[in-house]
Amino acid sequence: MYYKNERYMKLVKDLDKTPSKKSEVTDKQAEEAFETIISWIGENPKREGLLETPKRVVKAFKEYFKGYNEDPNKELIKTFGDVENYDDMVVQKDITLESHCEHHMAPIIGVAHVAYIPNKKIVGLSKLARTVEIFSKRLQTQERLTMQIAKTLMSALDAKGVAVTIDATHQCMTTRGIRKEKATTVTNYFLGSFKEDLSFQNRYLRYIAK
Repeated sequence: MYYKNERYMKLVKDLDKTPSKKSEVTDKQAEEAFETIISWIGENPKREGLLETPKRVVKAFKEYFKGYNEDPNKELIKTFGDVENYDDMVVQKDITLESHCEHHMAPIIGVAHVAYIPNKKIVGLSKLARTVEIFSKRLQTQERLTMQIAKTLMSALDAKGVAVTIDATHQCMTTRGIRKEKATTVTNYFLGSFKEDLSFQNRYLRYIAK
């Protein structure tokens, strides 16, 4: 299959590159940085209501960006082969997605739809959502996020095809800048049978539109 060639596998590896070296920045240093930012915006970090804010922000950031410490491939290792030759698509719709724009660190809020066509094995349904979660909990562009999810599932599951759609609102353009509050962005990425056979692609698109 085309996705097994050396160039494709290198692209998958590059897209799924997780920093291997743990950050040398301590929580205390991060808290001091946020205290500086509070001063920079014109507030008093020593005010009673803000005394614990740097610690709270550091704790929140650990949640927002926990994907840097997680490996989606490990989540997809366990598969099930007893599927009685099931060979049609598996579609998981409306997976809640929360990420952050890498340009302004503003929230990206939306949903992801994921589908794959098994090749002799399936994966637990929660692992599809987990893959979306891991990649979304990083600084992202929606385009790259869509590709990372698709390419990782294709490689890890040795699937016949993968389709990923993300429909999201970017607060970097709804709450600042151009301020178009109703604007949403849709990205699609198709691999294997979903890219080569429009009947699969069209059926998938009809499913997620319902």
